[in-house]
Amino acid sequence: MLNLPNILTLSRIAFIPVLFILLFFPGKTAGFFAALCFAIASLTDFLDGFFARRRNSITRLGKILDPLADKLLITACLIMLIPLHGVAAWVVAIIVIREIAITGLRGIAAIEGLVIPAETLGKKKTAFQVVAIFFLLLHYEYFHINFHQVGNVLLFFAMLLAVWSGLVYFYRFSHLINLLPKEESELPQK
Repeated sequence: MLNLPNILTLSRIAFIPVLFILLFFPGKTAGFFAALCFAIASLTDFLDGFFARRRNSITRLGKILDPLADKLLITACLIMLIPLHGVAAWVVAIIVIREIAITGLRGIAAIEGLVIPAETLGKKKTAFQVVAIFFLLLHYEYFHINFHQVGNVLLFFAMLLAVWSGLVYFYRFSHLINLLPKEESELPQK
């Protein structure tokens, strides 16, 4: 269970309290270190998948922990940015609601024996979220670039991708669920 990919995934979760502490002290230095921690944590997402495939060490625990760690890291950062006036609460609410809805949908699908794999659109959404949060954590102007504004524009696009990919997941689920054989109680009586 505790192979290298799963340890990397758990380390991503371990970064969350560090980010919380850094975000309690708003300022350029704390923001820089928060962005650095977030970047390292996000890098573990790539590395855990890379090592799991390369070492053929994909586990059931890893399949559950990896998306959970992603959602925890992203939603925790977005929620912490709201009181710092880094993001609009309504944008965060839409993203978080989408994540909870898709997690619930995947749970229902699993009960039915269905697997709804990650879509390319969902992966793009996550990439936009990661880059947006990195920029939002930096917050200040560096190299004549307003990282706060760029981060909010990227997060808006991430929100649009979240809604779009969420609709795609629900469409695929409804299509897959209709392909399942009907239970006896649902069959017409002769």
